[in-house]
Amino acid sequence: MTAALPAAAQPVPDCPLATTPYSIETPLIDLLIDPRARAVLDQAGILAKLPPFFSGTQLPTFSAIVSLSGMGDYKQLAPAQQADLRAKLAAIPIDAEATRRRCARYSDGPPPADRVQPGRPAILVFDRIIGFKDTPSVNAATAALKAMAARKGWQAVFTDNPGAITPGYLKQFGAVVWNNVSGDVLTVRQRQALRDYVEKGGGFVGFHGAAGDPHNIWDWYSDVLVSARFGGHPSKPQFQTARLRVEDPASPLTKGLGDGWSLNEEWYSFPANPRDKGVHVLLTIDEATYQPGKLEMGDHPIAWTRCVGNGRSFYSAIGHRTESYTDPKNVTLLENAIGWALGRTGPACRGGREVKR
Repeated sequence: MTAALPAAAQPVPDCPLATTPYSIETPLIDLLIDPRARAVLDQAGILAKLPPFFSGTQLPTFSAIVSLSGMGDYKQLAPAQQADLRAKLAAIPIDAEATRRRCARYSDGPPPADRVQPGRPAILVFDRIIGFKDTPSVNAATAALKAMAARKGWQAVFTDNPGAITPGYLKQFGAVVWNNVSGDVLTVRQRQALRDYVEKGGGFVGFHGAAGDPHNIWDWYSDVLVSARFGGHPSKPQFQTARLRVEDPASPLTKGLGDGWSLNEEWYSFPANPRDKGVHVLLTIDEATYQPGKLEMGDHPIAWTRCVGNGRSFYSAIGHRTESYTDPKNVTLLENAIGWALGRTGPACRGGREVKR
């Protein structure tokens, strides 16, 4: 079942940006919901240029996952105007009302009522989304994961409640699955709970939107757990058919995938190659089979694993189109990945390295 997210009645005590001064790196939503910061943007002429897609403040909204530093409207200002805007934002006091506004999107309420029985593999599927939400793809992933759990005999709890990300609740599960999670959704304590859970031996599986935010404020999540930051995807056309190549056919995670397959998808590129972070690459895209344009990477990993402490992390950028969640080989990849994240197959992780089980 999916637990309803409780509304924040008061500021969450450990909201990540509770008292952080405003800047061009602040999530745009924080500037839009503070009348003083909004006035600074208006004076700079930025508000008039913002399309509705960027200017919304009702969650989920794209303004939760972008900042001024990455926006063309800011970059087009003269250097003196940029400096003036930065100075005016930094001078705004972060008072109690500003903290209340920017922390209202977090929740430290109780965990879901759902519990699992000891002795059977269990996964927690989390889909709290405050940034970009493509409901059809989230729903398609949920349906695929439910069918997968039934097929494999896994217990599964589905929730969008951040209250699930606590030490006591997480210890029930062998792995957590981030279903296209977008936006910064965890408090400082919840962040630490997830980090401790993984580093001490838990499993993590993320796909597509779980690494699709243009702006990130949790470095450990982006640079260690997932090991990639979003660089962009082609837009003309957005969806293209490309050939996926299996890089490690001996891995239990690529069992049943042959040497690869072709898939029509929205193909992410990354500004830094995840391979450079020491990930174990499973799949790459043959860039000669589609048109990446300026987003060409050359060596283009698209799915990989990484040992994080004693924990197991898997990420795949596949998953915008609903059809990807019924594609037999992508379903096989996800099923294999969750089995590995649960510690049921393949190498174990010790101290950040793969070891024989």
